[in-house]
Amino acid sequence: MSVDVIEEAPRRHWLPEFAAVLWLERSVRVGAIIVFAVLVAAVLAPLAAYLTGHGPTDLFPDVALDEMGLPVGPSWAFPLGADGNGRDVFVRTLYGAQISLLVGIPATTAAMIIGTLIGMISGFLAGRVDRIVSQAIDVAMSFPFVVTALSLLSLNRGEQGMPVISPVIVVILVIALFSWTYFARLTRGMVLELRSSPMIEASLVSGASKARIICLDILPNILPTLLVYWAVQLPANIVAEATLSFLGVGIQAPMPSWGNMIAEAQRTSLYQDQPWFLAGPALALFLTVVGFNTMSSGLRTVLDPHQRRL
Repeated sequence: MSVDVIEEAPRRHWLPEFAAVLWLERSVRVGAIIVFAVLVAAVLAPLAAYLTGHGPTDLFPDVALDEMGLPVGPSWAFPLGADGNGRDVFVRTLYGAQISLLVGIPATTAAMIIGTLIGMISGFLAGRVDRIVSQAIDVAMSFPFVVTALSLLSLNRGEQGMPVISPVIVVILVIALFSWTYFARLTRGMVLELRSSPMIEASLVSGASKARIICLDILPNILPTLLVYWAVQLPANIVAEATLSFLGVGIQAPMPSWGNMIAEAQRTSLYQDQPWFLAGPALALFLTVVGFNTMSSGLRTVLDPHQRRL
């Protein structure tokens, strides 16, 4: 007598399916392409410097400045021309992408981790702890970012005006210090809503520890929303870095940053006759912000059922 053997269906992994769903959203595709281009530019910056022979801080006054001391325009040797000091604007713009991502990604990630921890504790414990944490968040959000950041960054000066700590690290810390409150408030609201759900009440009745409930029941449910907000907050933090560098308290020249490159173009007024001097960093900053904002908008549409198209 023959026995029919029922073969178990192959287990399908959720990640490829989720990636396919994301790719069907047009804004995710457009944003991801722009973000990928920015990442490629940042990664290939050393290769561009090697091929052109122009480092991000190298000066070429003999070939990049004319007889009147004005920088040359776009050419094969200098695709985006040179700045007032004879540095390659194209190479510096590519290295500026490294600085923006090097500051923006760690600062936003640190803010998300800190804000998520504080928000989960506040929302889950509720009561007096929630009131104290909520008031602390309100106080932290009441400080104006630019004025407070200028005050804090101005303290990072040692002998002869040299920075005591790397400006990159200080800018990351300052931006994270102001960004965690948004994640904390968002997390607190979601945890308060989940805390009264039947799933969490059943876990409490079964005797599960608070740490287990937070890590295994609450965190997986709020993580997609937090990741979307991470993508929303990242371009804002990139702009914050550019703002601080533009004001002269962030990344200092000759280290290339889109902010200090734009500031130098404005200070020398060369952009009025030579717009490529300003176009490189300004357009790079604009495209980066548009890319991340477009991608985060698509992620929100996919992950939030209330915003999906009918």
